[in-house]
Order: sequence, then C-alpha cells, then structure tokens
Amino acid sequence: MSNSEFVLRGEGISKSYESEQGEARLEVLKDVSIDIQKGSITSIVGSSGSGKSTLLHILGGLDKPDSGSVFWGDKLISSMNSDQLADFRNENIGFVFQFHHLLPEFTALENVAMPALIAGESLEKASERAMSLLERFGVANRKNHRPTQLSGGEQQRVSMARALMNNPPLILADEPTGNLDDKNTTTILDMLFELREQEGVTILLITHEKAIAKQSDIILEIKNGELSSL
Repeated sequence: MSNSEFVLRGEGISKSYESEQGEARLEVLKDVSIDIQKGSITSIVGSSGSGKSTLLHILGGLDKPDSGSVFWGDKLISSMNSDQLADFRNENIGFVFQFHHLLPEFTALENVAMPALIAGESLEKASERAMSLLERFGVANRKNHRPTQLSGGEQQRVSMARALMNNPPLILADEPTGNLDDKNTTTILDMLFELREQEGVTILLITHEKAIAKQSDIILEIKNGELSSL
C-alpha cells in the first residue's frame, strides 16, 4: 500500500521507563511498527502493563518514543514540538479514554464544545455543533450537568461527542468500555463502530477483551513489548 492509504504509521518504536527500584530500565515497546489503514477499525489487545496504552499515546502524539518515528501520511509528527503537537491533535485526532478526562468544572455541553473553542471557533457555532453531538449520543437532556452528575455511561457518551467535535479522521480509543457494565459496553461499542460505517472514521481501539477486538477489521497483540497479528 502507498502512504496515502494509511492514516498513521509507526516505524521502529521503542520505549522504556525506569523500574520502581531504579536498578534497570523496563522495556515496554521493542522496535514496534504499525500501519493504520484509512477507514479501518484496528484493535490492539494485550494484558495490563503490556504497553498497548503506551503505544497509543505515542501514536497520538501524547508521548515521545525513545527511538522510532510516527508519520501522519508523509508528515513526521514525532519530531513536532509540544505546541505543534497540540494543534495537530486538536485538528486530526479524537481521543476516548477509559477515565473520560472530562473537565469537572464545565457542563457536558461545554466539555464537548471545548476542542472547537480551542481551535478558534465562535461560542455560538461551537455550542450548536456540541448540542447536535449530544443529541446524536442520546445525552442532550444532560447538557447542563457537570461530569459528577452523570453516570459512567453518560460520561463516556459525552467523551465520544467531544472526540468528534472537530470532525477528526481518526479516533484513538483506550479501553473506552473498561469501567462500564455489559449494557453500556454494548451501547458504546455500537456507537463507536457506527462512526466508521456512517462517516468513514478510522478507529484504533485498545482493549484487553479479545471478544471486543474480534469485531474489528484488524487485530494486533502486544506481548513482551512486541507487536504481532492475531
């Protein structure tokens, strides 16, 4: 495939951290390479501590690799400075995390509108789109509630609405159903997968549940710091 057929590519990514004892560095990722195809749903599975979230953070520009490169098309994003990365993420990537990371002092509507406001959109236009997204995810009636007033499932729906605020071509979802019951897990996954069908959004999903990963187009596994196909 040509580079134009990939949204995101990682080449030779390695990452290590100091061990708790400080005696030796712990190798989390070892020369990992990955291609994320446009319009695909790719799942990465692995046990807790396997490095799957670390890889997602590096691919999404939230962390830097010790060595290796991350490309967006032909653009090398792993060499960008922090301000460039912040702008790049806001324009191109929607993040959905297990713990939501909603801002507690803001309402659901304000949380969803935030990426557009950061990008310089007017409050009126940002609020209008945020409201339409809340309606899409079935939480419009909770628009004036703060995160602590929302259930776990509602918080995750608001998080997904926020991730779509700037119409990103890529969604990075890190254990998005990790804190949800079976009913909410099914609902959130259905909504996530519908995005690809309806809008052609590319999705990279991190999960420890192989049953969830089986719904994807491509399944990869991280084990001992190395990535392989399943």
